[in-house]
Amino acid sequence: MAISADFESVPLHIVPGRAEIDLPAAQRAVADLLKALGRDPHSTHLADTPRRVASAYAEMLTPREFELTTFPNDEGYDELVLAKDIPVQSLCEHHLLPFQGVAHVGYLPGERILGLSKLARVVELFARDFQVQERLTKQVADWLQDHLDPKGVGVVIEAEHQCMSLRGVRAVGSRTVTSALHGTLRENPSSRQEFFALTGLTP
Repeated sequence: MAISADFESVPLHIVPGRAEIDLPAAQRAVADLLKALGRDPHSTHLADTPRRVASAYAEMLTPREFELTTFPNDEGYDELVLAKDIPVQSLCEHHLLPFQGVAHVGYLPGERILGLSKLARVVELFARDFQVQERLTKQVADWLQDHLDPKGVGVVIEAEHQCMSLRGVRAVGSRTVTSALHGTLRENPSSRQEFFALTGLTP
């Protein structure tokens, strides 16, 4: 969905379309997991763990609502706008373990420019979910392309996955890099190179 040029003063209210989390059921599930792992969920140290874990997952899986604030591009600014090192925290859907790192999000403005904090809000909108990094990267890029209607969008995410660093191969410090590009940033080699250079990566 593109934002029209007459969209001046009423921001678009973004509400995550997620199923409601059943906290009591989640607490019971955590208690059952503790039992299955040979632990007593009623012991002194674990008695409140099911509530804490359920609440923690609910927080990590619930993005905040926000207003998508845009402004007319009255000056005709046509250079790259890039927000670097936006913190990213998400949950690997394969192991339910966190992955975290940074996102670099850029766009070439069309008729509208975006309030800069909203780039971080869009990252959070999709990161607070069970995810794979490839999908997360594409979702952020696609959403900005659809809602902002820019000339181009670029998203790079660099993250360390605890499912790699704490288990299995235990590759501590290894970072996975993914990217998604639209419009001019995908089609024009010089614009693509500029984007990756500003993120600190080579194309």
